[in-house]
Amino acid sequence: MRHIEDYPGIKVGGHNIIQQSEIRGDTVLIAENESDLQKLLDVVYSESQKKGLELNSKKTEVMVISRKANSLPVNVIVNKNKLTQGENFKYLGTLISSDGRSDTEIQARIAQAKATFQKMKSILTNPYVSIQTRKRVLECYIEPILMYGSEAWTITNKFKKKLEAVEMCFLRRMLKIQYLGQQRKQMKECYKRHKVNDLF
Repeated sequence: MRHIEDYPGIKVGGHNIIQQSEIRGDTVLIAENESDLQKLLDVVYSESQKKGLELNSKKTEVMVISRKANSLPVNVIVNKNKLTQGENFKYLGTLISSDGRSDTEIQARIAQAKATFQKMKSILTNPYVSIQTRKRVLECYIEPILMYGSEAWTITNKFKKKLEAVEMCFLRRMLKIQYLGQQRKQMKECYKRHKVNDLF
């Protein structure tokens, strides 16, 4: 796909050009507008044909990332077939949404972290295992699931509070203390007595 390097992609930091990202045979083409994307796709299709490869239009989708409420419709063609326009897709384990927000991805991460915590409950809530050891287990097995891809998240105050609530929930269950509602200060004092700091 060296021929694709001469075609427009998107600029990052004003100078770095990104046109494609490829992993395990799946390719993501990135462009700033519909016409540039069509040009990139035409090159990929043409080069694939030369190598005896077929680009399956049924498995190929296009997505517009925009802050607008409704995504702009696009008309991108492959082998005389119009590509389906999707609202989200999963890439490298992260859900990318057409609205550019991370709400759906964060909710999914929270659910996965809670499910894993439940599976490891016998260890994480075991009073015969020191709290520091259990905290290390939490940091090694639960935190990576919860925070995977967080460097690229767009976090609103609403979801920042949700992540903090999950942290509090895990610590409460580990320390077997009752829920104190919005009394975060009292909970902090309790964690201090047990020599437990914030997790994430």
